[in-house]
Amino acid sequence: MLKHIVIWNLKDQAEGADKASNALKAKALLDACKGLVPGQHAFEVATNAAGLGCTADLILYSEFEDEAALKAYQTHPTHVALKPFLAAIVSGRQCMDYIID
Repeated sequence: MLKHIVIWNLKDQAEGADKASNALKAKALLDACKGLVPGQHAFEVATNAAGLGCTADLILYSEFEDEAALKAYQTHPTHVALKPFLAAIVSGRQCMDYIID
């Protein structure tokens, strides 16, 4: 099992919208990627929650059967199509992939 976690910080203003609006749009675009490919197991997208300790604006937690499933997800047209929007609104990105037994 391969876990794929991505954490984003967003610009205060981008693409004609504020951070909160862009976070919701990004979440909707990422949510549309759930179940895209065989071998994709867990898939959660969340925005920061008011009142909770947050140092990021948006997070993706996902699990894939193996590296081939992750690659299929990353190259799927639906996922590729959202990358320009994310690139335009993101001020920082952290990613970690790791394998568990």
